[in-house]
Amino acid sequence: MFKYEAPANLLKDKVILVTGAGSGLGRAASLAYAKAGATVVLLGSNTGKLETVYDEIENAGGAEPAITPLNLETASEEHYQELVDGIATAFGRLDGLLNNAGYMGSLMPFQTMSMAHWQKIMQINLNAVFFLTRFTFPLLQQAENASVIFTSSSAGKKAHAYNSAYSVAKHGVEALMQVLFLELENTSTIRVNTVNPGPCATALRRSAFPAEDPGTLAKPEDLMAAYLYLMGKDSIGENGKQFSAQD
Repeated sequence: MFKYEAPANLLKDKVILVTGAGSGLGRAASLAYAKAGATVVLLGSNTGKLETVYDEIENAGGAEPAITPLNLETASEEHYQELVDGIATAFGRLDGLLNNAGYMGSLMPFQTMSMAHWQKIMQINLNAVFFLTRFTFPLLQQAENASVIFTSSSAGKKAHAYNSAYSVAKHGVEALMQVLFLELENTSTIRVNTVNPGPCATALRRSAFPAEDPGTLAKPEDLMAAYLYLMGKDSIGENGKQFSAQD
């Protein structure tokens, strides 16, 4: 596992947007960030799940989070702008963005994959990642040493058979991070990195590997060291890099 012990109040007074915040890694990250002192903006398509995470944060004594329902498969430019305007009105800045929301679906040969399935995977895992980062960029620029974390995968480093769209999307995420690093390296204090969480017990994993025993996999809450490190001040200087949550 990634070794890092987050100090108390690591993220005090920080505003962090987490996508896919209703379950899995997004839920775990939202709870971890709130515990470390952040105000978390919870983004997801299922309002009920977001409200559950909201209650968990409040019951644990965290700063009051914000809920932003948004379906990344169908979101338009207007929806992204409304999101940014809402964060700007409420908080005036954004200190961190965790691009975590994902969709894999079942494994299949590329020749049997429908156009709709391909497009859904690309939209949620790559296009929405670009749009969220693009539209939140002005707010991130207003923060001191903002951090953007892109959730990657082993499929983003080595293509996986029968997982063509997801592999292509995650390779795209890695390329996008590198492009942003090159463009921002000498012009911005925003740092960008990817985290590969590795196999873990999430609904996304179950959709692709339904016969797998989730008890043999890491739990999302056990993988938060890398996510905390990259979002906090101790990672200032880490930029344009690939991290693994389980190494």
